[in-house]
Amino acid sequence: MAWTIYISFAGALLAALCPKDKPVLARWLALAVAVTGLAIAVAGYAAGFGQARQVFVDAPWIPAMGIHYLLVADGISRVLVLLTGIAAVAGVLFSWNIELRTNQFFAFFLALIGGVYGVFLSGDVFLLFFFYEIAIVPKYFLIAIWGSTRREYGAMKLALYSFVGSAMVLIGVLAAYTTAGSHSTALADLAHAGLPVSFQMWCFPLVFIGFGILAGMWPFHTWAPTGHVAAPTAASMVLAGVIMKLGAYGCLRVGIGLFPHGLDPWGFTILGLASWRDVFAWLAVIGIVYGALVALAQTDFKFVIGYSSVSHMGFVLLGLMTLNQIGMDGAVLQMFSHGIIAGLLFAIVGRVVYERTHTRQLAELEAMHLSRRLPFAAWAFVVAGIASMGLPGFSGFVAELQVMVGSWRANPWWTAASGIGIIVGVAYIWRALQKAFFSDALPTAHELEAEQAHTFAAITWPEIAGVTLLVTCTLIVGLYPRVLLAQIEPAVKALLAGGMQ
Repeated sequence: MAWTIYISFAGALLAALCPKDKPVLARWLALAVAVTGLAIAVAGYAAGFGQARQVFVDAPWIPAMGIHYLLVADGISRVLVLLTGIAAVAGVLFSWNIELRTNQFFAFFLALIGGVYGVFLSGDVFLLFFFYEIAIVPKYFLIAIWGSTRREYGAMKLALYSFVGSAMVLIGVLAAYTTAGSHSTALADLAHAGLPVSFQMWCFPLVFIGFGILAGMWPFHTWAPTGHVAAPTAASMVLAGVIMKLGAYGCLRVGIGLFPHGLDPWGFTILGLASWRDVFAWLAVIGIVYGALVALAQTDFKFVIGYSSVSHMGFVLLGLMTLNQIGMDGAVLQMFSHGIIAGLLFAIVGRVVYERTHTRQLAELEAMHLSRRLPFAAWAFVVAGIASMGLPGFSGFVAELQVMVGSWRANPWWTAASGIGIIVGVAYIWRALQKAFFSDALPTAHELEAEQAHTFAAITWPEIAGVTLLVTCTLIVGLYPRVLLAQIEPAVKALLAGGMQ
């Protein structure tokens, strides 16, 4: 699996060197690199069955500090590497229409993918932080150069939030390294270093919030909808699909993995909250409900999906706070599921619809009767919408069900409150679906004349291939979740038993 990193960065370099006047070459190169990465991810995932933890590379990097170039994978890493490979291929397909500085676009895109692969495979906390920071730079330029609505503002806001979170993580990691008194920065070594409980109590929230910012945790979520709307389609897909998962993965692997006692009871109660576990669980619940309610009120189609991502990422954070097997299994499965479904929703809204209608306003789309003029987009959104709502048969159902069962076992009030978000989620999806595609408003004579005078461009093969890939993935996991849970469950069990093996 380590080759996913190397091939992505090599592809980024080759894309940057492609002639500017040959965008087709850059596109096919990017697709070849993304498909190769996915093939390696699939092969690595299959080879990982029955293996708790695989070490791919272990070489001294900064020996004086005990920092190693250590690439490892357990079941959680393998699932997220697989997600990254799928998102990379879909992102290239839905960026086939990029004409502005095509070679540079795909160079930044592949560099971003390489950084994401690196985070999920890092077994050393400083190496993880290194790849984490690498991913920030390309996403800034992807939004600032190729974005749309308030792109520079969206890119800068995302970068600033990311760097603030990174600073918090760095402080916590340095403090842990110093307090451990060891000469190793390997995650497994730090997890078993016996960090004092009092230290974990203050370091855990620092690191968890630092990573939680990128995971869209309420109230630090405001960068997410703004960034999603400003980003070009592929960047929106990767931002929602895998970048937000970097934050959630850090919360799990570093926050909970290194500081498990930071979730212990404080010994006193404030406003009914008795531990950091209570605090972050309720923040997750608020994010679920708040994101859904705000999505319901949006008039911009892409903002609906942007706030939907905030709501669905709340289920990931809630699952992590259950601290039980089924809830945390559901959290990891939700990372994969949301990555696929959110990517599909952003692709339909940002690429298939917006590139043809040149508007994201639901009121304007309502008058276009897209179910008749763009039937492929309409029915693709129907499938994506019901998958997002958690209909049985799709990956979202299994993931959210596990989180809800786990949260019920931990605290039934969390489940009852987050259930409101699920109900509202049905409402905002149906509202967007009805307004954008299936409006019952009768067209005026002028609108009919305008429709006849202007026909939308035909659906392209990259769009069909991208939609098919993502729909197939959410259906496979929804119909046979063991394909992922067989790897997730042993890894979560090991983490709950005392960190990385």
